[in-house]
Amino acid sequence: MEFISGVVEKETLGIGAVLDGDYMGKTIKMHGAVHNIRDMGDVAFVILRKAEGLVQCVYEKGVTEFELKDLKEESAVEVTGIAAPEERAPQGFEIRLQTVRVLSQPAEVLPVAVNKWKMGASLETKLALRPVTLRNIRERAKFKIQEGIVRGFRDYLHSQGFTEIRTPKIVARGAEGGSNVFKLDYFNKKAELGQSPQFYKQTMVGVYDRVFEAAPVFRAEKHNTTRHLNEYVSLDFEMGYIDGFEDIMAMETGFLQYTMELLEREYKKELEILGVTLPKTSRIPAVRFDRAKELVSEKYGRKIKNPYDLEPEEEVLIGRYFKEEFDSDFVFVTHYPSKKRPFYAMDDPADNRFTLSFDLLFKGLEVTTGGQRIHDYDEILKKMEKRGMDPADIEAYLMIFKYGMPPHGGLGIGLERLTMRLLDEQNVRETALFPRDVTRLEP
Repeated sequence: MEFISGVVEKETLGIGAVLDGDYMGKTIKMHGAVHNIRDMGDVAFVILRKAEGLVQCVYEKGVTEFELKDLKEESAVEVTGIAAPEERAPQGFEIRLQTVRVLSQPAEVLPVAVNKWKMGASLETKLALRPVTLRNIRERAKFKIQEGIVRGFRDYLHSQGFTEIRTPKIVARGAEGGSNVFKLDYFNKKAELGQSPQFYKQTMVGVYDRVFEAAPVFRAEKHNTTRHLNEYVSLDFEMGYIDGFEDIMAMETGFLQYTMELLEREYKKELEILGVTLPKTSRIPAVRFDRAKELVSEKYGRKIKNPYDLEPEEEVLIGRYFKEEFDSDFVFVTHYPSKKRPFYAMDDPADNRFTLSFDLLFKGLEVTTGGQRIHDYDEILKKMEKRGMDPADIEAYLMIFKYGMPPHGGLGIGLERLTMRLLDEQNVRETALFPRDVTRLEP
C-alpha cells in the first residue's frame, strides 16, 4: 500500500526558480512546449513556452544529443542543459542543451502561427481556433491581466471584511425580470439560467453583512454588438449597514485602486507585452444622470433624445467629457430614473422619479451597475404593487425583508468589459476566454 503525503519536489525547474537560485553554470532540467525553432545551421535556438514566459535554449550540432529534425513546434519536451547568463534572451539567461526528451508531439502542423508576436488572424479565426490561438504570447497576456483583476477583487474585499459566497445559477425566476432569460426544463418545472446573483447576495447580507461572488451570469439578449455577451463573468458584492449608496461607490473605487497597484506590481511583464497604461484611480468624479446628459448636450451639441436612459453614443461622450475636463478615464453616473431600474432599487427620497443608484463608465463604456436597495418590507411591497408585480412570484426573496434587513446595497461589474477597456480592445469577445454570443456555442 502507498500513501500520498503531499507535493514532491521535482527535478525540473521553473523560470522563477532559476532566476532566484544559484544555477548559472550548472546543469538544470526544464519542461515546456516548443514555441519556436530558429535553425541557423550548426546552431539553433529552441524557444520554450512556459506559464511564466519564454525560455531560450541553444541547440548545438555535435554537442546536443538529439536530432533537431525530430523536434516539432508545439511538442511538449523536457530539456537538460547548462544555464548561462544571456542578456539578449527573454529571461536574461539561456539553456545550452545537452539532451531533449520529447513527451508528446502534435499530430498536425498548427493552422495559425501562434509563435508570431501578432498572429495576423481575424477575430473570427482566433475564436474558431481558440484552444490553439490562446497559446500566443499576447493572447496569454490578456488573460493573465484578467486574472489579476479577479485576484484584486477577491483580495481587496477580503481585506474589507467580505465573505465569498457561491450562489445557484439555475433559478426559478430571474432577478432582473423581462424576457431576456434562458429557459430550462428542470424536471418538468420551469426554470431559468440566472441573470444575476442579486436575490441571493441580498439574502446573504442578512447572514454575513458583507458578501461577494465572482461567477458567470446569463442574458438571452439577441444583441450582436462589440459590447454584449450572452454569458459573462460578473464581479458582485453586497454590503449591509451602509449610510448611503456613496459607500458602494467608495468601495468600488478602493477595489480599483488596489487592483491597479497589484497589476503594476505583479503583472508588469504582461502590461508591457500589451503596451497598457493603467488608468488613474486616486479620485473618480461622480455626476447625476440628468446633469451628465446636459453637460454632453451643451459641449458637443448632441440633442437629448431619451430622458430615461443613456444611449451608447452618450456614454462615449460622457467618458470623453470627463477625460477632457478632469483627466479621468472613469466617471460615476448617479441617480438613474426609477423606471429604468429594477423594483428593488431604492428611490431618491428627495425625488422618487430617480433612484439612489449609479453606473460606472470606463472610457465611455458602462462596466458597473449598482446602488442602494430597498430594505423595508412594506416599502418593497408598495413598489411591487405599483409595478403590477405579484409578491407570490418571489416569496422566498421577500422572506428576507419580512424578518428584518439592514440598509444595504451593492453592485455588479462586467469582468470582460472592464478588461476590454483596460486593454483598449474594440470587441468584448477579445477578453472572453471562450465567448458565448448569439452565434457561438463552440469551442
